[in-house]
Amino acid sequence: MIPQIILNGIISGSVYALIAIGFACIYRTVKFFHFAHGVVYAAGAYLAYFFFRILKIGSLFSLFLAIIIAGILGVCINRLVYLPLRRHKTSNLVFLLASFGVFIFIQNLLQLIFGAQILTPKTDPVKEGHHFLGAVITDTQILIIISSLILFLLIWLLVQKTKLGKAIRAVSDDRIGARVSGINSEKIITAVFAIGSALAGAAGILISLETSIEPTMGFSAVLKGIIACIIGGIGSIPGALLGGLFLGLAENLGIWQIQAGWKDAIAFGILILFLLFRPSGIMNVKPEKEKV
Repeated sequence: MIPQIILNGIISGSVYALIAIGFACIYRTVKFFHFAHGVVYAAGAYLAYFFFRILKIGSLFSLFLAIIIAGILGVCINRLVYLPLRRHKTSNLVFLLASFGVFIFIQNLLQLIFGAQILTPKTDPVKEGHHFLGAVITDTQILIIISSLILFLLIWLLVQKTKLGKAIRAVSDDRIGARVSGINSEKIITAVFAIGSALAGAAGILISLETSIEPTMGFSAVLKGIIACIIGGIGSIPGALLGGLFLGLAENLGIWQIQAGWKDAIAFGILILFLLFRPSGIMNVKPEKEKV
C-alpha cells in the first residue's frame, strides 16, 4: 500500500512541479502572481482534446501543437494585458486583478466552446499496469514522470547554460540594469511567458491523459503550483520541482488516512505550516542572483 501511495504522490507531484516551474519562470521575471497561468494549463488540455478527438490529428502532433499554442496564448496575455499595464507602471495589485480577469474570461470561453461537461481525450482501452516495487504504474503515468523530468532538465539547461538564460537571469535580477546593458527586457519577458505557458500547457496535456478535463480544472492546478513554489522558495526553478514533488507526496499520504475530498485542504494546510515554521522553503532554495 505504501509503495503505491508514494508512486501516486510522485505522479501528482510531477504535474504540480511542471505547473510550478512555469509559474516560477514567469514570477522571477515579472515579479507578480500570474494567476491566469492556471487557465493556460486548462487550455493546453482542451487544445489537445480538440486536435486529437475533433480534428483527428495524430496524437504526438496534437500534443506538440497544443503545447505551442499554449505558449502563444501566454504571449498574447502578456502583450494584450500586462504590457499596457507595465507601460503605465501600475501596482502589483492591479496586475493580480487583471490576471484574475483573464483567468475568468478564458475559463468561460472554454466552457462556451466545449461545454461544462467532463471530457476525456483518451481513446485507448484500459491496459494492465506494470508492477514495480510493490506498486502498479501505467504507461501513461510513466510518460508523465519522464516528460516532467525531461522538461525540467531542458528548462534548467536553458536558464543556466544559454545566452537567453543569461538574459533572463539579468532581467530577473535588475530589469533597469539589464536594459542599460543592451538587453531588450520586453523581448525577454515575452520569451519567458512563451516558455512558462508552454510548460503549463504540457502539464494540462499530461494530466488529461490520466484523468478527465473540465473548464474549471485550472483553478485548483494554479493554486497547487503556487503552493509548490512557495514551499520550494518562490521564484526558484529547482525549488519549484522539489516543492511540487513534496506537495504531491504529502497530499497522497494525507488522503491515505482521510477522504480524497480533503486533498485541497491538505495542500493549504501544508502551505500554512510552512509559512509559519519554514517560510524560506523546504530546501531553503532561493532564486539565484548570479553575475551575468
